Amino acid sequence: MVKALGGGSNCNVSYQIRVYNGGMNRIKITPHLTLEELEAGYRQATEATERTHYQIMWWMAQGKTTAEVAQLSGYSVPWIRQLVGRYNTQGPSGLGDQRHHNPGQKRLLSAEQESQLKAEVEAAEAKGTAWNGVQVAQRMSEWLGQPVHAVRGWELLKRWGYRLKTPRPRHVKADESSQTAFKKSS
Repeated sequence: MVKALGGGSNCNVSYQIRVYNGGMNRIKITPHLTLEELEAGYRQATEATERTHYQIMWWMAQGKTTAEVAQLSGYSVPWIRQLVGRYNTQGPSGLGDQRHHNPGQKRLLSAEQESQLKAEVEAAEAKGTAWNGVQVAQRMSEWLGQPVHAVRGWELLKRWGYRLKTPRPRHVKADESSQTAFKKSS
């Protein structure tokens, strides 16, 4: 059941659309956009996630239940409720793929600490004792006061352009003298 509260069609009074799901669960949709604008957003969206979100809001504004919309869209009922809540608070800017706005987790080391650690690694390499990921992680652990996994040290080395420097494996039964003779005769 859809019930619009407010003035006439030409009135700028805000209103809410109430969607009742079987009498128990009630979802209120704040109409930031009209049904026509929601449909236009759905039809004009260039990104798949944004298109689906506009379509879900369009269906919900038409009075479909969350169970019906979940069946039509393939999204779960809790996710649709979360999406409606985000639309109610943020409006159309809350629709679409929000991962683009996620800056990610901050780095473990500050820029100053990272440059200092890089200088230590370069100084050790100049002496002929290259560091590995485990050693870098141990140094990071000392500075941070918490354990840092060796993979984090290796990731830092890779970001700086370092590669794994290990000799090629040699076969146990390899005969060095015959290999040298083969190289000379070629």
